[in-house]
Amino acid sequence: MKTLRELLAQPGIIRSIGAHDVFSALMVQEAGLETVFLGGFGVSASHLGVPDIGLTTLTEMTDAVRRMAGRLKIPLVADGDTGHGDLHNVQRTVRDFEKAGAAGILIEDQVNPKRCGHFAGKQIVSTREWLDRLKAALDARNSNDFILIARTDSRALEGIQAAIDRANMAKEIGADVCFIEAPQSLEELALIPKQVKHPLLANMLTGGVTPIVTAGELESMGYKIVVCPIESLMVFASALRRLLKCFKEHGRVDLPEAGQMATFSEIKKILGLDDFLSISQRVGPSK
Repeated sequence: MKTLRELLAQPGIIRSIGAHDVFSALMVQEAGLETVFLGGFGVSASHLGVPDIGLTTLTEMTDAVRRMAGRLKIPLVADGDTGHGDLHNVQRTVRDFEKAGAAGILIEDQVNPKRCGHFAGKQIVSTREWLDRLKAALDARNSNDFILIARTDSRALEGIQAAIDRANMAKEIGADVCFIEAPQSLEELALIPKQVKHPLLANMLTGGVTPIVTAGELESMGYKIVVCPIESLMVFASALRRLLKCFKEHGRVDLPEAGQMATFSEIKKILGLDDFLSISQRVGPSK
């Protein structure tokens, strides 16, 4: 498996889809994408059934990281939110995620508790407080292969130039990747790589405030990572709603009205059933 740092050093944009559970993460891997993203929105929705407004705990997020990373062969990038508290908590978050198998972490500049970057009513901490969070995160990691992504939500409150300034300050203290959340136009998307000469992440949230462009267009602009953060959850919700409607109306789900389903055989393949069942052949009989 290539590390995330190796991927950052290679040509081409790194594509990532947000996985809301381990099964969806396995499907992202099967599709051949370079990384999987585990966001707070997906964990909040799938594990707790609540919106992304800072209700998930560090323990819950770390457990989700551990379960997902344990089944993946590609790097997992996990959302560390604000670091779940003061600087000591930031360091614990980094250490826990790294031990759990994450390849990288996002640390942002919202106040604690945070909320989804495309929700109204966000608040941010001072630049100094955010930079202190990032310094604490860098100090806490065990390996330089563990990537720190510095996320700023300052665009919504202070404007695009202030967000660019924050990103450049994060770059100067050693953040590996910069992420300006929720630019509001194509012009802003294009401006960021011109003024932040550092690996950049772009968040392509369907229905969010940022215009959607292709991975190729983002690469041409100068971005290094593109994430579609909760689209797997969106597709799941739409498909399951259709399945439930079919069952309610017809009493069965093996009908066109239910939508196209993966076969039972395909599900078993994604889960790696044959590998599990062949353990006796691999290990050999006991003596």
